[in-house]
Amino acid sequence: MRRKKIILIVLLSLVVLIGAAYLYVKQFVNLAWEKSEIDLSKIELPQGFKIDIFAEDVINARSITRSPDGTIFVGTRGQGSVYALRDEDGDNRAEKKWVIASGLSLPNGVAVKDGNLYVAEYNRILRYDDIEKHLANPPEPVVINEDYPSEKHHGWKFIDFGPDGKLYVPVGAPCNICESEDIFNTITRINPDGSGLEIVHRGIRNTVGFTWHPTTKELWFTDNGRDLMGNDQPDCELNHALTDGLHFGYPYCHQGDIADPKFGEKHACSEFIPPIVKLGPHVAPLGLIFYTANQFPENYKHQLLIAEHGSWNRADPIGYQVSLVRFDANGKAEGKSAFASGWLRDGEAWGRPVDLEQLPDGSVLVSDDFADVIYRIYYED
Repeated sequence: MRRKKIILIVLLSLVVLIGAAYLYVKQFVNLAWEKSEIDLSKIELPQGFKIDIFAEDVINARSITRSPDGTIFVGTRGQGSVYALRDEDGDNRAEKKWVIASGLSLPNGVAVKDGNLYVAEYNRILRYDDIEKHLANPPEPVVINEDYPSEKHHGWKFIDFGPDGKLYVPVGAPCNICESEDIFNTITRINPDGSGLEIVHRGIRNTVGFTWHPTTKELWFTDNGRDLMGNDQPDCELNHALTDGLHFGYPYCHQGDIADPKFGEKHACSEFIPPIVKLGPHVAPLGLIFYTANQFPENYKHQLLIAEHGSWNRADPIGYQVSLVRFDANGKAEGKSAFASGWLRDGEAWGRPVDLEQLPDGSVLVSDDFADVIYRIYYED
């Protein structure tokens, strides 16, 4: 009888592990037979806002950035490609698409500086020189830095140039929860030529989106909370760095006030910088932008939009939206609300927002690595 119980427990454990593995892998691979037809009428927006498709068939569209000349560069994760898109006839839809690179390993991050395209693989940074003159025939990349770790768990990177002209590169935790080498759980920065690698902040489990406030130039970033602490904890985080050299708690403290069950006894939560906003458990916040244009109503100016990729490990899925964090007249965050939602219907997701980019006309692009499209959200009173 005892032997049967043991066998039953083992079988149940295997079922749970297989289910979790399926959900995890599903993040990286688009399952074509599960994808629904894109129906933009399902997207709920505030009154006066509309949504269109800017580009489609951009497989696994992840991080996006716009060059001063108007090219939209798109990184991917599972696909291994980097795309370039252009709207040359001004109809707010990209009619030209190029594959800048293929066969790369987790080329999630893209950034542009001085006419050059920077691409982050999991362990190195590439630079494609004078890229916009060679969209149809891209040059071989220059490897400017290959000093990043080789672990692929949380290895995909969002990158961007800061107000100081340096390239900021995160290094996620090589695990769900663990103590690890110094460079893990950090945001680093390097010079445009790849030199001068330094750690800027620590205690960050996995940020896949950061930006700088348009007036204060201070760093804001999202962080994905740890797994396997239940459906409702810990919350993912929106963080604010007033200065360099800060520690945000991982792996000892989560959401600013929950000690980790394995490592929490080593440090009190009071030793670390708490999040500005708790974004919800397992919502997977990624890209974010401060809105700085004038197309949206005035009360959106300098407010924060965040792409929530959505939970893969929660009984009742949440996230799968673009959320809005408002600030009062003193710059204090007032919490978050849904700005664009509807990619999750009856517990099933047909789209997963990843990153945001503001266009010169004031509209906002949103990438979706599940529906393989880039949307354009705009205001039309």
